[in-house]
Amino acid sequence: MAAAGAGSGTNRVDALGLVTPAPRYEPNAGTIRPFLARTDRVARFSVCTRPFRKKGPRIELEKIAGKNVVHNYGHGGSGWSLSWGSAMAVTGMVRAIGAREVAVVGCGALGLTSAVYMIRNGLKVKIYTRERAPDVRSFNASAGWSPSSRVGTVEDCDPVRWEELCRNSFRMYQSLMGLPGDPLQWVDTYNLSDIPFAQVEAQAIADAAAAPVHFAAFDDRTKDLLPGSEDMSPGTHPFPTPYVQRSSLMIYNLPAYMSWLEHEFLINGGQIEYIDLQSPHDFGRIKETTIVNSTGYGARALMSDESIVPVRGQLAHIVPQHEINYSLHYQDVSLVPRQDELVVQKYASDMDGYNNPSVVPDRAESEGSIQKLASIFARMTAPS
Repeated sequence: MAAAGAGSGTNRVDALGLVTPAPRYEPNAGTIRPFLARTDRVARFSVCTRPFRKKGPRIELEKIAGKNVVHNYGHGGSGWSLSWGSAMAVTGMVRAIGAREVAVVGCGALGLTSAVYMIRNGLKVKIYTRERAPDVRSFNASAGWSPSSRVGTVEDCDPVRWEELCRNSFRMYQSLMGLPGDPLQWVDTYNLSDIPFAQVEAQAIADAAAAPVHFAAFDDRTKDLLPGSEDMSPGTHPFPTPYVQRSSLMIYNLPAYMSWLEHEFLINGGQIEYIDLQSPHDFGRIKETTIVNSTGYGARALMSDESIVPVRGQLAHIVPQHEINYSLHYQDVSLVPRQDELVVQKYASDMDGYNNPSVVPDRAESEGSIQKLASIFARMTAPS
C-alpha cells in the first residue's frame, strides 16, 4: 500500500532572522515494500565499542614527545555525525600553531575526515594508521545521522560546543549530497508504536532520569536542521501498529562514503603509511611536528585515557533489498537501509552496552531483533 500523509508545521526563524517555511510531507510516490526479516539472510554480525566521554569529544592541544598533538577523539556514538565540525575545529588549532605539514593518526571517521578537510585547506597531510577500511571500528557504524548519541553527559558536556560541531558538520554533509554512488542520502523513517507516542516519550524521560548516567541530548538546539515528524493516520500506511510517525533520516552508505573520503584525500596529494603506536612516546617516531590524534576508542589504550568508556553496539548486516528505501524503528529495534546492506540493531536505551568492552557478537541478540521485525512485517498490509 502506498504511504500518504498530509503535511503540517509552523514556519521557523533561523539565526539570521530569515523565515524558512516548515517542511511538509507529501504522499510517498512509491510503495513501501516489506523487509524480508529472516535470519538466514544475515551476512555477518559486527560489534563496535564507541568511545564515550562524559565531557564529550576531546579536541585540544597537548605537547607530547616534542610534538604538537591535537587530540580529536571521544565522540561516543556521534563520530560520523560530528566529524566535519570536528575537522574544522582541529584545522583551526593546527593553523594557530603555524603548521604547514600535519600527520593524522587514525584512518577511521575522524581521521579520514580531518585529513580531507585539512588537505582541502592547503595543508600537506599524511595519515599514519594501523588499519584502513573495512577494518577500522567506524566501518561498523549503523550509519545514521545521530549527532548526540552518547556524546557526553548533561552535567559535563558543553552544549554550545556541541552545537557548533553539529551545525558545521550538517552544513558540510548537505554539500556532499548527490555525489556518484550516493555515499550520503536522505530516507523516510517510520517510527512504530503500540501505545501513544506521548506515553513513549514520557517513559523514555523517566527512564533517562533514573539511569545512573545522564546522557546529553541537545537536539532541541538544532531542531531547525531537520523536518519534524508527521503523525500518520490509519489507512495512509501499511504498518500494523496503531501509531506511526514519519520523519527523515540522513544515512551514510559507508563503503561508498569511506571510499570517496580516501579517494579525495589521495588524489589531492595525501599519503597513507602504516604504523603501530603503543604509547604516547611513539608519537616521536612520526616525522611531522604537528599531529592530529584521531584514534577513537583506541585512544583509551594508547593514551591510557580512562575518561573513555566503551559503549558496546552490535549490528546484524543483512543482504540488501534495493526496494527497501526507508528506515524503521519499533520498540527497541531499528532497521536502516544502505546500498551495501540492511542494518538491524537492538537499541533500548542509552545505557545499552555501557562500560561493556566485549567485541564478541551475540547471535541470539540480533536474531531476536530480526524476529521482532518479522512479527511486524508478517502483519503488514500487502503493497498495492
